[in-house]
Formats: sequence, structure tokens, C-alpha cells
Amino acid sequence: MNHLRSKFIVAGLIMTACLSYLVFAGVQGGWVYYVDVDDFTQGIEYHDQRVRLCGKVADEDVTVKPAQLSAVFPLLGNTTQVNVVYHGIVPDLFKPGSEVVVEGKLDEQGIFQATILLTKCASKYTGDHTERMEEKS
Repeated sequence: MNHLRSKFIVAGLIMTACLSYLVFAGVQGGWVYYVDVDDFTQGIEYHDQRVRLCGKVADEDVTVKPAQLSAVFPLLGNTTQVNVVYHGIVPDLFKPGSEVVVEGKLDEQGIFQATILLTKCASKYTGDHTERMEEKS
């Protein structure tokens, strides 16, 4: 009976160790820093890892190719910018001057290779519109 019990304890410890490793590896791989463009360009600690950048699409030098599922654009911060190449479905709200969040990594040439592109909601959905609705009621 003692021998069987020790086998169950060893098997339980092995299963716990494996499960702990899988949880740790999953959390480690899914962890992404969220920074603005200015912080990203000023600090090199983010340049070798996957990050989410928040900024505004420049008004010029924006190239969108829906057929090729790509967009190339400068992402502006308050004082600096990062050139972004995105491969994937370009959201309908993406346009020059819009605020976006991109997720990806900086390549060897200094270009941010994005795999996720999210547009922030347009201002017409918040702020003044809500206040006007409250005034009417």
C-alpha cells in the first residue's frame, strides 16, 4: 500500500510541475508592454521585445493596399515618430490622422513590424454627442 501511495505522490508532483511550467510559459509569451511612441523611441529596453504602441497616424506618407493586406505609415507621438509596416486586414476606421494601437516588434532596419492594428473609436461616439443627448432629454 505504501508503494502505491508513493507512486501517486510522484505522479502528482510531476503533473503539478508540468502544469506550472505550461502556465508560466503561456503568461510569459502573452505579456506585452503598452507604451506610447515617445517612450518607445527614447528607451532601448523595448526594442528587442514585442510591444503595443499607441499613437496617431501621420497625415502624409500613408500607403494602404487592401488587396495585399498591408499598410505602411508613420506613427506619431508628441515629439517623435516610428515607421510602421502592418500585414493583415486593415480596419475600416484606419485613415490618416486617426489614433491607432499597433502590436509588433522593431526589426533590424528600425521599422516597426506590426501584426495587430487596432483603431480607436472616433470622437463622434463620445464627448459632445453624449452631452447633446442629455440636453435634449
